[in-house]
Formats: sequence, structure tokens, C-alpha cells
Amino acid sequence: MFLQVDVIESRNCPLALTRMFETADVVYQVVRVRTWDLMDVERMCDVTGWSSQTGPCPAYTALVEDSGEGIARLIYGGDEGIRLKPSDLQEDWSLDSPHQWGEACLLLDKDVEIGY
Repeated sequence: MFLQVDVIESRNCPLALTRMFETADVVYQVVRVRTWDLMDVERMCDVTGWSSQTGPCPAYTALVEDSGEGIARLIYGGDEGIRLKPSDLQEDWSLDSPHQWGEACLLLDKDVEIGY
């Protein structure tokens, strides 16, 4: 199965992206992922998709074929990408928060820790 990620340039993510991935696993909804924060510290972060229509929306994960790298873990969301914040941060999702950041998607090691 192929999965197309289309992200438009927005306040959440200044990077537009269109990329096709071949899935090597089923797609799951995801709410947490171990990744690097704004200070380049590896930690658990909450993740949500970001939609131009609704703001927060579901984020998803799947194992995908990554050309040259083998199997990788893809984290993706809405048409404006995904939004992340440290898991210990107690605040609502907001484009105005200096503690949150947007990405088009994440392509991580296949064994990265995630939360469903």
C-alpha cells in the first residue's frame, strides 16, 4: 500500500511537502513519540495532526520504506503537518505557544518509542 503525505505551507509548518511512501505495516493513530524538542533534547513529546480547518486532528504512524535507509517510522497528520510539545507540558494545543512546534512529518528510526 502507498501513502501520500501532502502538507501545505502554514503558520504551523513553513515547509510544504508532498511525498509518497510505501507502507510496510498498518497505519495506527499515535499521540506520543520520543523525539528531539526545541532545545535538541531527546524526550517524549505529545503529537497531534494539524488541519487548516480544525487545528488539532489525529496524527498517525506507520512503518515505511525509506529509500536508502530501509524501514523507518513515519509520523504524519493533517494538511498542515503535525504539532509537537513536551509530554510534561500542561497546555492546550496552540500555534501561539513558544513551547510547541510544527513539522511537516517525522521520519524516525523504526524502533522509536511511541504511544498510541
